[in-house]
Amino acid sequence: MSSINLAVPLVLGLLLALRDSGLYEPDNENAYVDIAGRRFHMGSLNNTPIIYVKTGSLSVNVATAVQILLDRFRDHGISFFGNAGSLDEETLAPGDVSVPEAVAFTGIWEWKKFPTEDKLEDGRLVFREFNYPHNGENLLGSVEFRKVKLFSQGEPPKDLFTLPISKSWYRVATEALKDLELRRCYIDACLPYTPKVVFGSRGSTFDMYLKNKAYEDFLRETFKVLSADTSSASVALTSMSNEKLFVVFRGVSNVVGGTSSNSRLSNLASINAFLAATKLINSISTPRVACES
Repeated sequence: MSSINLAVPLVLGLLLALRDSGLYEPDNENAYVDIAGRRFHMGSLNNTPIIYVKTGSLSVNVATAVQILLDRFRDHGISFFGNAGSLDEETLAPGDVSVPEAVAFTGIWEWKKFPTEDKLEDGRLVFREFNYPHNGENLLGSVEFRKVKLFSQGEPPKDLFTLPISKSWYRVATEALKDLELRRCYIDACLPYTPKVVFGSRGSTFDMYLKNKAYEDFLRETFKVLSADTSSASVALTSMSNEKLFVVFRGVSNVVGGTSSNSRLSNLASINAFLAATKLINSISTPRVACES
């Protein structure tokens, strides 16, 4: 029987969300198996068979763990959840959950020669435009954002920048989560508003902790992304290479260049992302896989 695969990075709040939900039950006979230094836990979530693993942080660890998950266990797809930073607080506030239509690697750069050419392509990051207090030449020159190669069985490699979420599962998510009530409080810390699920955005992935407001503005305006994390695009690329269905849920724990994350806010974001992933899992009639970061 196929199961749900849960890939979980080493983030305490995400483990607390799974453990404290009361919905997860470990398998009585085979609770876990160790593979390549990672422990794959087997059990059920609301009576649906699942497997989850702590992947570790950053994109390489996440992609490796997900590939092992897909190679060694029978599965149908991945429901992936975790935390992210918001690039637009008016649209995505702390405690909200983003369900993006697509994700992209935005940390793969090709450095261009200095001086910067007069004619620049769209999507180029030109450092002179960020000189303070006045724009002017900058020895850093500029960088061009690179595409990634998608390798899949029986097809030539494709160069992609945007990685689309599986359409069938995204449609299920938009229907299943439209009335989902997210939590507003964690212990004695409460948000001054009711958090919401936001559909239709784009997410960005790179192996940096983004705190620079100017760079956040650049990413949002250039690539139309609303959230930043270190794992979603790795899950997307690995799932697409293996021709597996997947969907992503990101709980907002902070605002880039603005609201900083704290442990309680981070835990609340994890719990809300987990609630969204669980609702989707319970809404899919076929066997499926769940992942967390």
